[in-house]
Amino acid sequence: MSCTVRTATTGDIPRLVDLLLLDARERHAVDPVLWKVASDAPAQIEKALTFALTSEQQPFRQIWQVSEHDGEITGVIHAMRLPVPPIYAGRQGDPGLILPDSAVEPGAPLGTVDALVAAAERALTGDGARILLSTCVTGDPWREVFRDRGYDPLTLYLSRTDLGDAGRPSTIRSATEADVPGIVARAAENKKILFEIDPFWERHPDADDRFAGWMNRSLTLRDRDMMVLGAPENLNGYVIAQPASRLHFPPAHDITGTGVIDDYYHRDLADPMALADGGRGATALLRGAETAFADRGMGTAFVVCPAGWRSKIEMLEAAGYETAMVWSIKR
Repeated sequence: MSCTVRTATTGDIPRLVDLLLLDARERHAVDPVLWKVASDAPAQIEKALTFALTSEQQPFRQIWQVSEHDGEITGVIHAMRLPVPPIYAGRQGDPGLILPDSAVEPGAPLGTVDALVAAAERALTGDGARILLSTCVTGDPWREVFRDRGYDPLTLYLSRTDLGDAGRPSTIRSATEADVPGIVARAAENKKILFEIDPFWERHPDADDRFAGWMNRSLTLRDRDMMVLGAPENLNGYVIAQPASRLHFPPAHDITGTGVIDDYYHRDLADPMALADGGRGATALLRGAETAFADRGMGTAFVVCPAGWRSKIEMLEAAGYETAMVWSIKR
């Protein structure tokens, strides 16, 4: 048995809603807190598909493709051109990313997933992508297909769903404008380590100035908490606790109770292979962020961590985090 793959159309939306709702429920079964299904999930999926397939005002290029067998849709794959954050060089342009809201029906012909991934890769490279990334939730069988096609883990997303029980450590305080130079200095160390782990994270020549501007802007945003450890003139670390975004969560999921920690660094993590001081300072910052989430009514935290940063992974796992999602890169 075999299948064909083609570009999705608006006429496919009803069938795709069913497939993507089934996909969301499978994630929900793995972790019902992190992957909570929205009460209006079908409507949200339909809205997202309609926008992607009809709007001429897209913030980024989206690609939806479907597989067919005997005239029936058996699967769907979602890909996009991922905008490069302004603190990174992006010499090879916007990467192509295969997203987690990709699914095949039970009983689909053998090889359907591989055919969909191959088609998405062709579409992305045809659109100019020179780097290919994939996203998989822990336990997703698609991960084996990505591995066999040459993808290696690049970034881990570790989660914890029991927040605020430890309380905010007394050493952690809210950041102020006086802390921005120290935050930028620690962030520069963070970016240097990132590049040493993988050249994918090559920093932009103006990264420090751009990051400083963003930190000053972030201080004015009421949807997040910026916390630091140490005096402004000798800052040891910083963390930003902010709400989750749709980049990491398909539209079927309710993200109102989830926070994301991406901008996060402490000197305990300076050696990517060996944790310093048992990670006390880094863990204190993490607990501060968790408490901030809990105070905002959030029950889940998602922490972004490079797959090669062993000391940071060790600290997060000791703090009760488990890998929930993996972004991989095709070499």
